Amino acid sequence: MANHNELGKKGEELAVNFLLKHGYEILERNYTFQKAEVDIIAKKGDTIAIVEVKTRSTKAFGNPQDFLKPKQIQRIVKAVDNYVTSSQLDVEVRFDIIAIVKNGHQFDIEHLENAYYHF
Repeated sequence: MANHNELGKKGEELAVNFLLKHGYEILERNYTFQKAEVDIIAKKGDTIAIVEVKTRSTKAFGNPQDFLKPKQIQRIVKAVDNYVTSSQLDVEVRFDIIAIVKNGHQFDIEHLENAYYHF
């Protein structure tokens, strides 16, 4: 497996552990619909957090959260609409990013709530 794939998988594991530690329930991981994949669907209270995990080995080319493109957001929103509708959920939906940067042998984790909005 390519190094960037391993780093991505590690980032998702760190994000799940971070969310669990902060009182979230993980509903889905790697939920797919058509061409979209939602990294994590988590719930806390009456809110569903749609979490995109962005992991980078360095900030040399910018912050991880800056790599979420408008087309990807559109796909995520479509997938989430399908998830909420098919699950018949009546909840608030929030779009978050968990940005992770490798820092030596450690990882810096930043949880950005309401990081982007659906259009």
